[in-house]
Amino acid sequence: MNYPSNIKKTYKNSTIYANRGMDLEDDLNLSNEYYILNNQALIYKKPTPIGVADVSYNTHGKIINKAYFKEQSTLDYNGLYRGKYIEYEAKVTKNKTSFPLNNIHLHQINHIRKVLEHQGIVFLVIKINNLIYILKGEDFINYIDSNQRKSIKYEFIKNNGYLINYSYNPPLDYLKIIDKIYF
Repeated sequence: MNYPSNIKKTYKNSTIYANRGMDLEDDLNLSNEYYILNNQALIYKKPTPIGVADVSYNTHGKIINKAYFKEQSTLDYNGLYRGKYIEYEAKVTKNKTSFPLNNIHLHQINHIRKVLEHQGIVFLVIKINNLIYILKGEDFINYIDSNQRKSIKYEFIKNNGYLINYSYNPPLDYLKIIDKIYF
């Protein structure tokens, strides 16, 4: 792009993964607020358990200077829906052909297995190719147990997952799909 005085502006192409899923999480948080306000479900974002190592004080109060993760977190969201325990993980990938399994940690996979053992509802919300799918925990675990791949092919997600369409309120009405799958 040419600017006045022939100054050329160049852009460094860098990849930042830290906040990649924030739009998805924001939409899920708004959906969950809608469900709570309308007494449809109680589903909350779980905070990451941290321990505080160093604190300083100023006129506004405490400032955390150093913190650490106390323990491994399980999945992003949990709560109750229609008398059943519900838990899910939200993930976003820029990969067009597959969902990398290294996006889900081993302790999370083991946790999904435990929720299934106790007849809870557990699933992944995956944003891939600008589409959002629910992949049931059962299908996810079966895929892992029967494949040596390091990723889930997009075709598998498309054929076995359930597409969540955006709506006005809630933005992602995923409970409509949960009703079809589990009730």
